[in-house]
Amino acid sequence: MHAATLPDWAAAISFGIAGYAVLSVPYFLLVDADPSDFDPRPAVRRAIESGRLDPALIAVVNTRHAAHEAADRVRNAPRHAAISTAALLMLLTAPAPEATR
Repeated sequence: MHAATLPDWAAAISFGIAGYAVLSVPYFLLVDADPSDFDPRPAVRRAIESGRLDPALIAVVNTRHAAHEAADRVRNAPRHAAISTAALLMLLTAPAPEATR
């Protein structure tokens, strides 16, 4: 066996500190915690009322409207194609000779 070097001791101490930190985080989060401490609604309400999120909210609404419009275009594309094809066929077909009298 070899003797422990300074990097070995530093690694062991770091490992001990990291283990203590990992195990103590849940304890410090949950000790004396009320369910209201984990409720994000007051903070979100304050952020919305301050006006800091207005550009983000406007972007979300605009994106939603654009998505609805794109979905409508995709949903109606076969109908528009069928109408355009029928109109083109009506223009390209020659009328019957009796129709011009």
